[in-house]
Amino acid sequence: WGATVITSMVWGGFSVSNATLNRFYALHFLFPFILAALAIVHMITLHKHGSGNPLGVDASSDRLPIAPYFLFKDAVTAVLFVLVVIALVSFAPNWLGHSDNYVEANALVTPSSIVPEWYLLPWYAI
Repeated sequence: WGATVITSMVWGGFSVSNATLNRFYALHFLFPFILAALAIVHMITLHKHGSGNPLGVDASSDRLPIAPYFLFKDAVTAVLFVLVVIALVSFAPNWLGHSDNYVEANALVTPSSIVPEWYLLPWYAI
């Protein structure tokens, strides 16, 4: 019952229409940003000085602090990744696209590119 109520509140009712599908797609759009925020919160709250101990040695000399090394390395990687994605989206936006993305959302029509697997057809018939 709870799942039905939560789904009804998130989706906006039991009818599946264009507004419902757009809301569903918007939630999927926000999901990567939520994951990124959780990763940042994880780095801020859980990583303490000397917590990077890959060998499990008790000596403090073998531990690398997260602050200068790992954060800089991860920041450079994230900046490079974002620059590549921005360049790709800005200069060649359709390379990552699919023709079905330009079709208006309609829950009653399955795109012709979606074909069910032959071995699942008996279960679809039930």
